[in-house]
Amino acid sequence: MTLFIVNPNSGAKKDGAEFALTVKNFFPEAEVKFTERAGHAGEIAAHAAAKGYKSVIACGGDGTINETASALKNTDTALGIIPRGSGNGFAREIGMSTNNLKALVQLQQAKPVLCDMGQINDDFFINVAGVGIEAVIAHAFARHGKRGMLPYFLIGAKTVFTYKPKHLTVVADGKEMKINPLTLVFANGRQYGSEFKIAPKASLTDGLLDMVQVLPKNLFRLALSLPSFFNSEFRPLDPTVVDKIQNAEIFSDEALYYHVDGEPKKAATNKITVKIIKSCIKILTVGQ
Repeated sequence: MTLFIVNPNSGAKKDGAEFALTVKNFFPEAEVKFTERAGHAGEIAAHAAAKGYKSVIACGGDGTINETASALKNTDTALGIIPRGSGNGFAREIGMSTNNLKALVQLQQAKPVLCDMGQINDDFFINVAGVGIEAVIAHAFARHGKRGMLPYFLIGAKTVFTYKPKHLTVVADGKEMKINPLTLVFANGRQYGSEFKIAPKASLTDGLLDMVQVLPKNLFRLALSLPSFFNSEFRPLDPTVVDKIQNAEIFSDEALYYHVDGEPKKAATNKITVKIIKSCIKILTVGQ
């Protein structure tokens, strides 16, 4: 049995009811449920997994996908995705079309692949988590109300001029380093969204996270490099340091903001823990 979880408020048209009818044309035997509040996708997915559903398809943005993936971790129920958000980072990562009709066709042919997830404090992520300026931007973006990549980048541009990098002590796989990055990213997938590849060599199946430091020095040069993040020809510049890790502890002088798949969070203490969870979720992919 297949269940589609549809966030009716995601997508430019907010056409959840119409989309549900389209789903039935492609998957006549499938069940469709709508989310009603934050966290509801996770509740629905957990119930479906407990009842032995073969697959659950998250239809929404990165937040809906994160909730669903977190609930399906360590179950036999596979996660599928129909991207209906703004950046659609993880959907792009696994090769799903952002055209919903094409994505439904892809799902008819998709096969499950056993993939990793990440954990930061008590939260799980399927794609990317991080601390630093991107987490501050995620909080500002959540308060802003309007979705889409343009508001995100406008908020980001404003934050660059006011954000002061934090002094961090990071212990990654037992190795201690003292850093003050503009942002510190933990990437399971390669990109944030809209083909913005922050970790071009990350893999969902290698049992490792790519820990990416974007350093505050030479911000002008870093800004000039941003267009190269949007294609496969990205070449890291001096302000970017990448390490492949399994776990990390981050210590600071204050409780930090962080994000999981773009969703804003705040640490309860001045310590943040991060780790990879190997081969813990089945994901329906199209072999890309």
